[in-house]
Amino acid sequence: MQNQSLLDSFVGFLNTLDTYLGSAQYFPFALLATGIFLTLYLKFPQIRYFNHAWRILLGKYETPGARGDASHFQALTTAISSTVGTGNIGGVALAIFLGGPAALFWMWMTAFFGMTSKFVEVTLSHKYRDTDANGFIVGGPMYVMERRLNMKWLAVFFAIATIVSSFGTGNLPQSNNIASGVNSTFGIPEWATGAVLAILLGLVIVGGIKRIVQVAEKIVPFMALIYVVGALGVILVNLDQVAHSFVAVFADAFTGSAASGGFLGATFAYAFNRGVNRGLFSNEAGQGSAPIAHAAARAEEPVSEGMVSILEPFIDTIIICTLTGLVILSSGVWTEKHENRFQNFDMQFVAGSYSEENPDDRNELSSYLRSSDSPVEVFEGVIQVIAGRAVTSDHTVLHNRSISEDVHYSIDGAPYSGPLNVSGGKLVTEVDVDGKSLVHSVDLTTEAFSRGVFGDYGRYIVAIGLVLFAFTTAVAWSYYGDRAMTYLFGVKSVVFYRIAYVIGFFVAAISDTSLVWLIAAITIAFMTLPNLFTMLVLHKEMKQAIVEYWEYFNRKYPESATKDNAGRGD
Repeated sequence: MQNQSLLDSFVGFLNTLDTYLGSAQYFPFALLATGIFLTLYLKFPQIRYFNHAWRILLGKYETPGARGDASHFQALTTAISSTVGTGNIGGVALAIFLGGPAALFWMWMTAFFGMTSKFVEVTLSHKYRDTDANGFIVGGPMYVMERRLNMKWLAVFFAIATIVSSFGTGNLPQSNNIASGVNSTFGIPEWATGAVLAILLGLVIVGGIKRIVQVAEKIVPFMALIYVVGALGVILVNLDQVAHSFVAVFADAFTGSAASGGFLGATFAYAFNRGVNRGLFSNEAGQGSAPIAHAAARAEEPVSEGMVSILEPFIDTIIICTLTGLVILSSGVWTEKHENRFQNFDMQFVAGSYSEENPDDRNELSSYLRSSDSPVEVFEGVIQVIAGRAVTSDHTVLHNRSISEDVHYSIDGAPYSGPLNVSGGKLVTEVDVDGKSLVHSVDLTTEAFSRGVFGDYGRYIVAIGLVLFAFTTAVAWSYYGDRAMTYLFGVKSVVFYRIAYVIGFFVAAISDTSLVWLIAAITIAFMTLPNLFTMLVLHKEMKQAIVEYWEYFNRKYPESATKDNAGRGD
């Protein structure tokens, strides 16, 4: 009882903090506005330099002996391994679960303008990189803030935020979603999955950047191929619904998504906020994480590495997240209720009997779930249960933002009989609750993948993809965190960080899913806001760097100047 009270208080604090950060109305606007401004100011570099970026990536302009610890391809795959993770599998599903099809549109917008944001932040971090005591390259926004802006305090704040975010973004959600997905697919206990993968994680990250980039460049292409094949298998079976899904994405983009099936609807503001937030969680454009990996790339000109990074949001969100979104929408599973175990964090008891068949009830509950004006009241009191079923009908159970059906209560697998105490709409009596409701995150994507040519075997594709995606994300983020530790406390501090990181990976495997996502949303904002500020302050310097790059390129590769630099008078 006391533990639950402490958890509720902690969750309340996190929710309050989140209202001023990631979930605040200004945050998605600040993120998109920065990307839009830089895109216009730099004349759409994500379009003009797209082909050139591919040529750099493929080694056409490689400079032998250039300073750095990784090739362009290794730096890109390391950065992609940090972004192609649960955001692509569980994050897209969560965005659609919260905001409907419209959320996917705003993920696209975040990615398109994020391509420019990524270009800018990577270029600046590569330009102001440094070398640590062991001779390895170190870089990232904190070095830009200190060495260029002379704002040591902001650099320290960002580095601390990076360490915290390495747990909130790269560690906790990844482990939690792996354990959940493997448990639902293979029946393996969460603690066992967490223990095995924590050991493997420790073995990889102890080797530092050299081993990390080697793992990333081998796993990333393989895991992407597996996932794409599985997604196309679902889309082909539901091909007749693909066009309808695209129409829903665009039609609802500026109006919000209407109620459909178990989905109670979402306003424009909610779809916009969730879409932009999930888009950021997926591709990390503007967050300041990827520049830490790209700073280690072997390149003479920082702009060339910045151009390579343009490809990240395209691969991560425009391709992979779109495939996930189309799988979920075309299969229709996002509006269906499924049998699942209710987590108290996602469960609410409201007073009165509500039905989704009644439009007025749906509208009232939708307003209630958005925390806006609604006549819906939380339930306070006692519910009588006999043989696992409630015998009083003065309440409605909401779970995962839907009206629950076939709700039953048990203790250690046996049907419960007796009173259930509910306070503030939350269940106080410690019992297990099962029933039918909407599902989200990995569970939603897993269900969708079973509706294709591979049938139930599609679940295994998600499980395997999830393990590979999320594990490599955790590996990459461990590097970001240890670079931040190096900046703050020196190279000797890294070993303590790595130990804590591995322990956190195990603990997250047995933690509450929704609580983990809430922590992730908060820590993202702590990195993003100072990084956006840095990019905006240095926008003129960025433009000058592009001019200098093309001057350098034209001198060094005159035979390619016409093809690669046509019409690029920056």
